[in-house]
Amino acid sequence: MTRLSWIRLLAPTVLGILVLGGWEWVVRAREIPVYILPGPVAVVTALVRDWGTLSGSLLITLQITFAALVIAATLGLLLAVLFAQSRVIELSLFPYAVILQVTPIVAIAPLIIIWADNVILSLLICAWIVAFFPILSNTTLGLNSADHNLLDLFRLYRASRWQVLTQLRLPSAMPYFLAGLRISGGLALIGAIVAEFVAGTGGSASGLAYRILEAGYQLQIPRMFAALVLVSGTGIAIYLLLSLLSHLLLRSWHESAIRRETS
Repeated sequence: MTRLSWIRLLAPTVLGILVLGGWEWVVRAREIPVYILPGPVAVVTALVRDWGTLSGSLLITLQITFAALVIAATLGLLLAVLFAQSRVIELSLFPYAVILQVTPIVAIAPLIIIWADNVILSLLICAWIVAFFPILSNTTLGLNSADHNLLDLFRLYRASRWQVLTQLRLPSAMPYFLAGLRISGGLALIGAIVAEFVAGTGGSASGLAYRILEAGYQLQIPRMFAALVLVSGTGIAIYLLLSLLSHLLLRSWHESAIRRETS
């Protein structure tokens, strides 16, 4: 590893250790009660102690998140391809996608929960709504950003619409699609958490958001922080996983991945 790589790795690690150490020192020095602000040690202790409950809730939230992301990626890609084939369809439908994006999910989540009449389905719909637009927008931009000189060349050789799509437009749109996927991964998690907060689900549909609410009602603040740590860690893990996927798919041919690999 180069010196710059070591700096990139160590700098955030050292900063994080200093912040956590300072946090623990302040809590102990000022004798702040754990029901107001628990220290990192108390949070880790709660995470270990309640892992059986929190891990089950984490699994439910992850299932909703990844299901919503897969649906958003599939529908976003298919709709973007349809937009690329017809400018009229794009102009007709894209404004409604924008409306769906700018409408606060907390405002429509109660309606979705009532209409869906199924807790898991309503959570999935909410997470999908939040994750859908970045993939659609980025992929549409990528499909429309294909090199015009290459498009003229394909037309010169009388290539079919299918050939233009599969051999030119889709490869050109791949980096845009993957960028939208990285954004939507975190948004799908946010959508699932927000929907769980609104639904206030318990029982078999108890995700991490419900555990946060439950801990707050019981003044189990260390457990609340432990659930928050799991939410943040899950978001980071999803972003890193999708970034790795993007790198693996682009490293052999796209300039952004090649440049990062050689730097």
